[in-house]
Amino acid sequence: MLNPLYPLRFEPLFRRYIWGGRRLATVLDKPIGDESAAESWEVVDHGETQSVVKFGNLAGQTLRQLIEADGEAVLGGDVLAAVSSDSVPDYLQNRFPLLLKFLDANRHLSIQVHPDDQFGSTLSPPDLGKTEAWYVMAAEPGSKIYAGLKEGVDQQSFSAAVEQGQTESVMHSFEPAVGDCVFIPAGTMHAIGEGLLIAEIQQASDTTFRVYDWGRVGDDGKSRPLHIEQSIAATDFARGPVSASPAVEVETGVVELVSCEKFVMRRHQLSETKSFGGDGRFRILAVVSGEVTLSGDPSAAPLKKGQTALLPAKLDAVQAAPASSGASVLEIFVPPT
Repeated sequence: MLNPLYPLRFEPLFRRYIWGGRRLATVLDKPIGDESAAESWEVVDHGETQSVVKFGNLAGQTLRQLIEADGEAVLGGDVLAAVSSDSVPDYLQNRFPLLLKFLDANRHLSIQVHPDDQFGSTLSPPDLGKTEAWYVMAAEPGSKIYAGLKEGVDQQSFSAAVEQGQTESVMHSFEPAVGDCVFIPAGTMHAIGEGLLIAEIQQASDTTFRVYDWGRVGDDGKSRPLHIEQSIAATDFARGPVSASPAVEVETGVVELVSCEKFVMRRHQLSETKSFGGDGRFRILAVVSGEVTLSGDPSAAPLKKGQTALLPAKLDAVQAAPASSGASVLEIFVPPT
């Protein structure tokens, strides 16, 4: 049993890829050191990659250890049943189903696609599919998102463009604004363009099929590997162009950005204290502007821009009090089945 429960903050885990920059440090105040960093993984349970609790009586324990100790308290009964179902490969059972990260695209990410659950289950080792959504926290002028294929692009025309080194020409693209959300279901060809700072929620998968990498090489002077055959097999060629998702107001100050079977993401504009959780479902809270103080948080500091907390499913409702200037908070949870 996990007792007492409280809002959980984790140590960030940094990923250093060739497209990363310095904004995780300069904008989000992350301790990335002197090098550039591409991603900060905030909440993750994926194989050996584990979030570790930072504060309180559970400090030092991994997210996997918490679930092993009391999965229902962390996940909630219905999510626990879903992740422990016989339909889930043994290797993937009892895993926290989502991964929250921040990305600093100092250069274009590769044009890539992620498999769905069924495709992921055939990999060795098996993995979940990867449906994801991006929330734009900062955007330099002219920055682009590449999402989906242009109208009329089918497998044949896409394959021809890839073969001719013209993958970019068949991609739909647009210039996003701060506050935009882009929903990328598994099977959608995509790339985050340079100049964007993104908060991303995704299934807890790390499987990416890279189809085009802008002709660049890594520090070793070699091109990163491409996965053309797998990319084509994983792509949904019926999807077409993808643009920013409409923000649907669900109550005053709250908009729903994405609602799918894997997760729901809402943005709360807080000008006064608000209650989160307490209904038997876990919540991830990510601050995208301002700062909030969470009731029961053993940390002595408020949750600031670029910081996250996991509210376990069996935790009583948590009060989030914004700073005097207000705050904007992403709330993410798995919808009822």
